[in-house]
Amino acid sequence: MGLSIVAPAMPAHRDEWELRLLADPDLLRDIAFAVGGPFHVMYPERVGDNVDGFRAAFAQAGVDGAIFYGKKANKAACVVRACAEHGAGVDVSSIGELSSALTQGIRGEELMVTGPAKSPELLWLATRHGALIAVDAPDELDGLVRAGLPARVLLRMLPPGSTSRFGMTEAELDAALRRTDLGPITVEGFSFHLSGYDPIARAELAVTLIERCRGAREQGHRAGTISIGGGFAVDYLSEGTWQDFLADSDPRRFHADKRFDSYYPYHAECPGPDMLRAILRHGNLAQRLRENEIRLAIEPGRALLDRAGSTVFRVQGAKIRSAHDDSYQLLTVDGTSLSLSEQWFDSEYLPDPTLWPDRPGVPTAASVGAATCLESDMLSWRRIPLPRAAELGDLLVYPNTAGYQMDSNESAFHQLPIPPKVVLYDTSDGQFRWTLDTR
Repeated sequence: MGLSIVAPAMPAHRDEWELRLLADPDLLRDIAFAVGGPFHVMYPERVGDNVDGFRAAFAQAGVDGAIFYGKKANKAACVVRACAEHGAGVDVSSIGELSSALTQGIRGEELMVTGPAKSPELLWLATRHGALIAVDAPDELDGLVRAGLPARVLLRMLPPGSTSRFGMTEAELDAALRRTDLGPITVEGFSFHLSGYDPIARAELAVTLIERCRGAREQGHRAGTISIGGGFAVDYLSEGTWQDFLADSDPRRFHADKRFDSYYPYHAECPGPDMLRAILRHGNLAQRLRENEIRLAIEPGRALLDRAGSTVFRVQGAKIRSAHDDSYQLLTVDGTSLSLSEQWFDSEYLPDPTLWPDRPGVPTAASVGAATCLESDMLSWRRIPLPRAAELGDLLVYPNTAGYQMDSNESAFHQLPIPPKVVLYDTSDGQFRWTLDTR
């Protein structure tokens, strides 16, 4: 087959554990046989390393920092357990998430409860455990006051100029701080969340909230915490790979000449803990936090899951298609793009999957479809440059899928089973052992 219209390779950054997994002659095959369908692989030790990286950034800046894992990014119990073991809390938005976090060792005071219009049951449970609650609206605060609950709260700010449906306006914040009926409610500080990955915007809004804290203290509130939310970038691909793709993302390199209007930024110059360092440096934010004795909280999700998991599908069909005087394989795997969620945001998950096992062959282009009757259910529209033609029974291992890709849109469509999560642990003799995650 020709390769003139195939997209360039887009290999993901890979950790040593992933290379060991791919190099093992039996482990992936044995897991695939035991599971009998697609599955996700989780390596929680990497989550712990990511937590430690953020903690180191706080320590280097001399800032009192708190990390709350954004649990919506991945439901796996092993992730929360790793957070508990490495000193991170968890950001939850439902009774299910809160209960699951407690089950995996998170203490009540290590919980941040976020989200809009929280149910009375969620608020009651959160206050019973002493969780920190990000109050999104005046009526939510009204509900806490009426219930007489001893709540620890952050007041969530609507960023200036934002059209977000979350947070309170300046006037609503002022009114909340002037209330005289708060009773056992303690205003611990303020929070916000910004879309995008701009460290400067986060730093400058954090400075605004420092002044908010100072004013709130003058009114008798504790106001010692600011949460700047999540949105810490992840670096999936090298800069050269990413720039080459952006410079020439010709639709002819996609099955059916598919076009996408936008992509997640798969390369980041300042990812994860480095982005936190940039935030703390800008405008002497770290110094201002220290001088005012304010704790800075963050709520990373995807960034704590960076390189902590992969998703595995089995090839169960292969056709040959021709377009633009070129040929490529059109593969069908034993799962759906609901388990590779980028497609359901009208985008494409770009890091190349690895064809396993590794054996000699002729380089071959392939797009990857799902085992459903939906024309649009494609895992990879892009014609991926595989090292050989895929065969029935081969595995495709998509890298770095733990952050949102695995389960944010999972569904038992067609009554296909939802892929389980397989958790890898190291043994003292340098081997892997695996078990199923309990969620």
